[in-house]
Amino acid sequence: MSRAAQPHSLHISYPEELHARTVQLLATLEHAEDPTVHRAALGDLVVELTNSGMDYCFLKPLLLAKVGFVVQQSANLGVAGATRIMAPMIRNIIARLDRRQLLVVADYIRHLMGTRRPR
Repeated sequence: MSRAAQPHSLHISYPEELHARTVQLLATLEHAEDPTVHRAALGDLVVELTNSGMDYCFLKPLLLAKVGFVVQQSANLGVAGATRIMAPMIRNIIARLDRRQLLVVADYIRHLMGTRRPR
């Protein structure tokens, strides 16, 4: 693929503890005889990664911009509200995925992390 044809990417940072749990869960899922038993844990992880991304891409820049207490609290409240709506949907969808689909999601998360699934 030519350099011009490569998709753009956006880097986000997230806590080391979340990274360690992500790596551990992905390895557990990928090596499980029945990955479907890890649906709930994967759903929780995707919700947490989504929250971390929203914090990093939206809330942190507002904090750095020193937008003021009221604006910052409004943003925090908005993100919390969005999370309350998104989290159950994410968990319900992941709870319905089959083995292959779960492994595709895990592989995509690894892709976002810049790592490859161990074979």
